[in-house]
Amino acid sequence: MKFDRLLSILLLLQQRERVPATELARRLEVSVRTVYRDVEALSAAGIPVYAERGRYGGVRLLPGFRTNVTGLTRDEARALFVLVGQSAHSALGLDRALGSALRKVMAALPAPHRPAAELTSRRLLIDPDGWLGGPHDQLLVDELYDAVLADRRLRIVYRHSGRAAADVYGVDPYGLVCKAGTWYLVADRAGRPRLFRADRLHDVAVTSEPVARRAEVELGDVWEELRREVEHRGGEVVVRARVRRRRLDMLRRLTRPHFLREVGADSSEAEKPADGRHLLTDDAWLTVELEYPVPVAARQLLQFGTDVEVLGPPEAVREVSRAAAALVELYSRPG
Repeated sequence: MKFDRLLSILLLLQQRERVPATELARRLEVSVRTVYRDVEALSAAGIPVYAERGRYGGVRLLPGFRTNVTGLTRDEARALFVLVGQSAHSALGLDRALGSALRKVMAALPAPHRPAAELTSRRLLIDPDGWLGGPHDQLLVDELYDAVLADRRLRIVYRHSGRAAADVYGVDPYGLVCKAGTWYLVADRAGRPRLFRADRLHDVAVTSEPVARRAEVELGDVWEELRREVEHRGGEVVVRARVRRRRLDMLRRLTRPHFLREVGADSSEAEKPADGRHLLTDDAWLTVELEYPVPVAARQLLQFGTDVEVLGPPEAVREVSRAAAALVELYSRPG
């Protein structure tokens, strides 16, 4: 703990010509007496630091003294330069600021760490957007960013999925979260945590009322609570289906929130070579299980055409059959 405090004092003194002992004590949450003891410890270690008392006094370093001691290890320096795709920074209007900040951090790094940091920035790229996601309508993200920093209650106009009209809410924001390329406003509404997709917000306004967040609750806490709620709602219907082997990987990807398990293969369609082992062909049928909240949701499997067949339960088979019949009727109309 003392080492961290001494390092913090040294870094602060390198940023400014003189820092009052009272300010150092406030920032480090210690007494002024402790600050002076720390200054003596730094001086004894060979750091040219000294304290001046009086009205214009404070703690100083000798002019021209610099140290490349930042407390950063080699891996910490690398971590700063793992490039995240700039879509998130662009949405906030911070993409140019990001590039400028990284250049400044690079200049401040200890010389031995710079090659590793630069190589990391050239060899690693993280793109948070999903494949084939298409562009998101997030014109209000930069306005939301300014709004959540105001620490005021927000008035939002929001359209829920499946509704034609928008609703007006007063919310207390915790912050913004970018999940898989989609921005969300995380806020309390009537004291309960809620998620609002940025691309469904029609308007946002900062009110004169102070924000009323729950005590000792941070953005990360609320996000974790909401994330668990979304991911662990649990389904009520286990749908059994069979899928062509060549389509199994795509089925897993496109139904990931609902996919439970692969049950097995139909060995009757497997090829049997001379050594007696069964080898599955690409057209062989595999049985899988998926979990949906209601039987009608199994209609999602129609996108795989004749490569997926719903086997049960009967109510899920009926829903898929009705949807398929409606499609046949639609496309059989003259003209």
